[in-house]
Amino acid sequence: MDIQFSPTRPQVDTLVLAVAKGTVDSLPLTASATLVAGAAAARFAGEAGGSVESFVEEAGAVLRVLLLGIGNGSAADLERAGGALTAKLSTSGATHAAVEFPAGVSGEDAARLGLGALLRSWRIDTYRTRQPEKAKPTLATVTIVANGAEAEWAKLSAVAAGVAFTRELVSEPANILYPESFVARCQHLADLGVKITVLDRAAMTELGMGALLGVAQGSAREARLLAMEWDGTDGAAEKPVVFIGKGVTFDTGGISLKPGPGMEDMKWDMGGAGAVAGAMKALAGRKAKARVVGICGLVENMPDANAQRPGDIVTSMSGQTIEVLNTDAEGRLVLCDAVTWAQKTYEPEVVIDLATLTGAMMIALGSEHGGLFANDDALADDLLAAGKTSGEKLWRFPLSEAYDKLIDSPIADMKNIGPRFAGSITAAQFIKRFVNEGVKWAHLDIAGMVWSDKPGATADKGATGYGVRLIDQLVADKFER
Repeated sequence: MDIQFSPTRPQVDTLVLAVAKGTVDSLPLTASATLVAGAAAARFAGEAGGSVESFVEEAGAVLRVLLLGIGNGSAADLERAGGALTAKLSTSGATHAAVEFPAGVSGEDAARLGLGALLRSWRIDTYRTRQPEKAKPTLATVTIVANGAEAEWAKLSAVAAGVAFTRELVSEPANILYPESFVARCQHLADLGVKITVLDRAAMTELGMGALLGVAQGSAREARLLAMEWDGTDGAAEKPVVFIGKGVTFDTGGISLKPGPGMEDMKWDMGGAGAVAGAMKALAGRKAKARVVGICGLVENMPDANAQRPGDIVTSMSGQTIEVLNTDAEGRLVLCDAVTWAQKTYEPEVVIDLATLTGAMMIALGSEHGGLFANDDALADDLLAAGKTSGEKLWRFPLSEAYDKLIDSPIADMKNIGPRFAGSITAAQFIKRFVNEGVKWAHLDIAGMVWSDKPGATADKGATGYGVRLIDQLVADKFER
């Protein structure tokens, strides 16, 4: 869907009137009495995302009119309104809608509504060969009637492109998206100025990445480590902030096989890597004045005859040994080698990993918050604040020596799972053992956030793109020069 901006309303088939909460009585149409009566009948009061559809005659033609609530006019309310616009009109037969705002709404604020509309318009029809005519999108253009929105829109549309890329990656089935093809999908980022580095199995073997490669050894698809570097500081930033994503492109559980029902969902077990790749596209697209590295550990976890077994011991790149008691606790094995490589390669002061790591996190938080673990209070506070601003919320969990002892192994340096309880915490404690002294580190367990079984404010059901806006906001708040 194309989002345009114009100081005046063009000829359209649909007019969208943005209505602030409690201001229904001040509609700018000669037929407003009819619209006000319709709004009253529908109990519409301008609440964010609420709407009432009607038709009026204007200049001898029938015009579809949508009253669209923008609530109090906050960024979140405007984005919700934009999403509601798309949800209402996308397949309605409308082709071109213009949005007019009440006095006092700036161009920058108006752009937020455009962002919500654009985000909500994303859908994946790649594999559909037949659709009912009424299910096909008709809304091709939304014109925002506002001045001074262009600069803000340049930034927001870049973020939207990053979110769309993440949704694409997360949505693709595992026979289409696997470590090598994930890397191929990211090659276009080089056109935006992103430096791309790829390690294959031979390179990782030479580096001693026994933990990551152990997960991949049961699959016919070879593992890859993908690094994407954006430097918008022209070399002024000595050290980058590093984001690391878990990229298990399909997770059967390995020999510790998952139950069959629901296993198809495990195509999105690379949601952390997808978020990192999308965030790099967003940052490069808006030319963020920061030095950022995104790293994706990419594997497929399969129960082949060569798959690692429960009880195997692997040696990580750090030299620490791991007793693999459960092959379905594989994400942390991927992340630990990626964390070690990132620290040796880039010597960062800040490392943040994102991973669909534990079912326990979904039990704890559902799909309302991602879980946050950190060894630095200031970094944790920065992430919590970025989550609130971006709408991709986090909730902090504890780390402590008492939990750390739960993953001690009697025959290796550690085991890859602890007891039944506190599973998300012991997973975080595992990753923490690979973080160098003095490095500020945070772990985001986003297992409940990357996929939704129902539509949201700015996303249809399916891939949400969670993590892109969170990363972008954190970089904007704390790492841009």
